[in-house]
Amino acid sequence: MTGKSQLGDFLMARRSQLRPEDVGVATYGERRRVPGLRREELALLAGVSASYYTRLEQGQSLSASSEVLDALAGALRLDESERRYLHDLAGADRRRPRTRRPAPERVTEATAQLMDALEHVPVIVLGLRSDVLAWNRLGHALFAGHVDRGAPGLPAQRPNMARLVFLDGHTRDLYADWPGKARAVVGNLRLVAARHPRDTALHALVGELSSRSAEFASMWADHRVKACSVASYEMLHPLVGPLTVVQQTLSHGPGPHLVVATAEAGSTSQAALALLSQALTEDTVPEPARPLRER
Repeated sequence: MTGKSQLGDFLMARRSQLRPEDVGVATYGERRRVPGLRREELALLAGVSASYYTRLEQGQSLSASSEVLDALAGALRLDESERRYLHDLAGADRRRPRTRRPAPERVTEATAQLMDALEHVPVIVLGLRSDVLAWNRLGHALFAGHVDRGAPGLPAQRPNMARLVFLDGHTRDLYADWPGKARAVVGNLRLVAARHPRDTALHALVGELSSRSAEFASMWADHRVKACSVASYEMLHPLVGPLTVVQQTLSHGPGPHLVVATAEAGSTSQAALALLSQALTEDTVPEPARPLRER
């Protein structure tokens, strides 16, 4: 997975998804052999030569300036996340790839204290590659109650949320709109992969999911990107039934980030979360949130 091939693939995919009528290109009723815009049509919209754009799409040019990339982003009608993704891919194109051992990810003491303070709110801490680095009791019960939490609070391995979403039947059944959740996971992984083109563990995860899930492979090939900072999901929890939660990602830089689930005040979903919390505390004493062991 190189920046060069990914940049060309992304440009070609998004060009094919953009209809001429979306950007005011007249077709005069002609039969078109390619889906979406032609290369020369997109080049004209972006204000670059057709030959130069063709070299970019074919991975034969590494000289795209920020101005050219912004012009292409405008022609392709990219949103802000997609625009940043395009720039990340172009930057990866210019860098010389090398094998790099992934740095271990750890939960800071400050993050652990914050999780303890949010005892009655479902919280999980995710690493760069969607590995679950830590969770509190309610976060575990809401997102992965079927996974052995271990004792005291430490499973034998770090679960990976991307693997769970695509390869685990329980997690698939947990989301009423599973395709929407799956697309969000893929879109976020694409953003991370563009920012970290040398992360071999991340590329290995993408390869594993592509080989084990045809749905993941199809969504990955679609080249959609999505920043998942805030999203609402209807969940079908096996213990407390249907509920709708807002999942918010709290991030401070490139390190691990917290995913917090909340429900609307006074709603049946808030009551369901309270019921789940009560079920956890009836026979157990609350324990501090603990980081999960690395594989």
